Amino acid sequence: MIKNNAHTHKRETFCYQEVITFVSFLSAPVVTILSRSHADRNVYPSAGVLFVHVLEREYFKGEFPPYPKSGDASNDPITFNTNLMGYPDRPGWLRYIQRTPHSDGVLYGSPTAEHVGKPTIIEITAYNRRTFETARHNLVINIMSTEEFPLPYQAEFYIKNMNVEEMLASEVLGDFLGAVKNVWQPERLNAINITSALDRGGRVPLPINNLKEGVYVMVGADVPFSSCLREVESPHNQLRCSQEMEPVISCDKKFRAQFHIDWCKISLVDITKVVMVHSNRPDPGTGILPEFGEYNPPSESLKGRDYFSDFLVTLAVPSAVALVLFFILGYSMCCRREGVEKRNMQTPDIQLVHHSSIQKSTKELRNMSKNREISWPLSTLPVFNPVSGEVVPPIHPDNYETTMHVCTQTNTYIHPCSLAGAQTCGLQASL
Repeated sequence: MIKNNAHTHKRETFCYQEVITFVSFLSAPVVTILSRSHADRNVYPSAGVLFVHVLEREYFKGEFPPYPKSGDASNDPITFNTNLMGYPDRPGWLRYIQRTPHSDGVLYGSPTAEHVGKPTIIEITAYNRRTFETARHNLVINIMSTEEFPLPYQAEFYIKNMNVEEMLASEVLGDFLGAVKNVWQPERLNAINITSALDRGGRVPLPINNLKEGVYVMVGADVPFSSCLREVESPHNQLRCSQEMEPVISCDKKFRAQFHIDWCKISLVDITKVVMVHSNRPDPGTGILPEFGEYNPPSESLKGRDYFSDFLVTLAVPSAVALVLFFILGYSMCCRREGVEKRNMQTPDIQLVHHSSIQKSTKELRNMSKNREISWPLSTLPVFNPVSGEVVPPIHPDNYETTMHVCTQTNTYIHPCSLAGAQTCGLQASL
């Protein structure tokens, strides 16, 4: 949280004493007017130290004109949009959260040493969701260097019963740092960073039993880790963590009253023993923009491009090839036919005579079968069963299935010549 008045700028730093103290950073008369004049607001965070700036709804309510209709103007829903000037989003180290339109927004993050000396201008746009009015202010972040950065010993705690906006409150963060100081006993202790568990791949909790999202809090100190913090590294506690059981930590009771810490997720880092690995990056190709500089788009005075050649290549040439193939196929199928006369001339006479005789015989048999006046076929005559003495009715199309069933039951085969005589059978055979 940044405190400002008309003549001095005060920054909130988490310098550890009995409570969080507010240290006046500048005493020069730099005027910051918090009114409708949309003046820039300057803040001076330190590199490597947690920066928190609260966007208070009460401050922006004065920017909106009074609403003429009846209603509670003090409870208007207000949301904020923050971005780096000239860009659609914020810097990578700066985060923003606002839980509801009726709560304050919070900008927080931890600037690094590479941002020192580079003023960062954040555009803050407030939207009144009832009157649809907007107000815009600029927040100028001047990152200062500090001799304490970076602190050599850093510990990251995972607190299960807190949301990030709850942990960012100065009173809550002060209580947590006080508990850490009692356990660690350092001379200097700073909050380095705060991260929501959702940004680490955590799931959104169910809206039951007042479940929280969880938050990671990283703190740094100038003395080695205490024995209590190193208890989690013991083989017994590591085994309990692998079995998804809570480890036994002697100093957990100093946090349990307000903070539920997952000791299996604690991270202890001694940066004095960390080996820096420098990897040689490959040379980027021609299609990769350089890291520094701006992209210069082509000028507006571009020459017109002739697409006629592209048209010929993509449409005209394939169409011409398809047309030639079509004519070749048509000539082969229509103009190269041999015809019946040429085929007969190339066919041997004996083959033509044989083929003609087959056609004549087939035609004669068909005519005879149409004009014959003889009795019904043998398959339609009554059948006598010599075993049972039963006479099976003749086969007709209307009772074909029934007759076939009866004949199957008799299991008797009667040659058709035994019923009608050899003359009729010979005639049928000739047909």
